[in-house]
Amino acid sequence: MKILPTFALLLLAAPALAHAGPDLPAVGNVHAPLRVAPPTIPEGGWFTSAELGAIATSGNTTGTSITGKIDARHETANWSHEFVVSGFFKEDEYEDDDGNIERSKSAERFAASAKASLKLLGEGKRAFVLGSHVNDRFGAYTRYSSIAVGHGAQWFNSGDKSLDVELGPGYFAGERATGEDESGLTVRGAAQFRWRVSPSAYFAQSVSVEKGTSNTHSVAETSLSTKINSTMQMKAGFSARSDTSVPVGKKNTDTQTSLTMVYSF
Repeated sequence: MKILPTFALLLLAAPALAHAGPDLPAVGNVHAPLRVAPPTIPEGGWFTSAELGAIATSGNTTGTSITGKIDARHETANWSHEFVVSGFFKEDEYEDDDGNIERSKSAERFAASAKASLKLLGEGKRAFVLGSHVNDRFGAYTRYSSIAVGHGAQWFNSGDKSLDVELGPGYFAGERATGEDESGLTVRGAAQFRWRVSPSAYFAQSVSVEKGTSNTHSVAETSLSTKINSTMQMKAGFSARSDTSVPVGKKNTDTQTSLTMVYSF
């Protein structure tokens, strides 16, 4: 297994950029502390991060997988907005009985979400509305859309650790891999934990659970990020998506392990 040349070049270039001459823009302090809380965004301003990872394999096993994500946040005096788009693609290459090279997709998932939060009286308190949609060609649900409203609050913030919790009712509509449509009311709970492990690295854990009458849908994401320079990070992540009720032949849980480069602007 080998990381694509693009990432090797980025890693090799990082030390050189840190000692760039006057013809190149200066790199920020690599050892500057990472913030546990989301970055401070001026009123009317945006903060966006984009991440991309790819792995190519050759030899006895040949294939390519690509994962990417864009997270954009916008702040006003009374509202916070967040928009997230992500995708995962995997293609395997194999030789059939006649010696012909064939390619087959084994993963294809796209997800998008939008969230608007009204800032309430009290530090970290908010009311929110969240909408999300997932297309997963090989999942137990090939299509899953949901909307939720509720209340969120920051339970604690110790400077290097913080915990945010959300709770509220919702509604979902989806299509199973068998082609059956399904919908119903849900109760959604979510939590996000952040921990600044060191001045140049932080750990994040998020969990969301949507409990319905016929299925419980949950998503968990774990990541460890380390700073390369003022705008770039290396991120190792693990995510799991689970449904308690799935068609015959489908597994309850899908997992993904990734190594990505993150660029913030």
